[in-house]
Amino acid sequence: MKILLLTGSTRTDGNSEQLAHAALQGLSYETIQLKDLNIKAIEDLRHTDEGFHPVDDDYTKVLEAILRSDLLVLATPIYWYSMSGTMKNVIDRFSHAIRDTRYPNVTEHLKTMKAVVIAVGGDQPRIKGLPLIQQCQYTFDFLKIEFYSYIIGEARKPGTIHNDKLALQQAAYLNEQLRTLS
Repeated sequence: MKILLLTGSTRTDGNSEQLAHAALQGLSYETIQLKDLNIKAIEDLRHTDEGFHPVDDDYTKVLEAILRSDLLVLATPIYWYSMSGTMKNVIDRFSHAIRDTRYPNVTEHLKTMKAVVIAVGGDQPRIKGLPLIQQCQYTFDFLKIEFYSYIIGEARKPGTIHNDKLALQQAAYLNEQLRTLS
């Protein structure tokens, strides 16, 4: 199984990324740090005569990595009860990707994928992070991606995710489950 980890934090080795690495420990996976890419916000041209046009940014790197993958892991801090802006840009650009004539098999490939969301926040994240999980569920439903699992962790300062024993147990359990898929 080919696994792609997209990290949406603006911090290197942030809590959400650390939790994702714990969940993927011992598995082979590709990591893309979205903060290191230039991904422009979507210009919604769905309803114009000319439709979408190629955009000069790094989104194709993300899309091509998705097309090589069987499992998509989204790791994001919980920002204002949702995913980070860098992650949201990637999700928004799916509107363009599923219509991009350079990638005619995107929709079919997405139907074969599974997805995992790993989110970390500091203000009652297991409750206040649920809108993010629901948002992902609706997105995956629309794209026909199987929403395999999610973990919500609690951490405020950098490196403190290791204090959240429940999230670490959930990461270990998810790791066991993913090993059976490989």
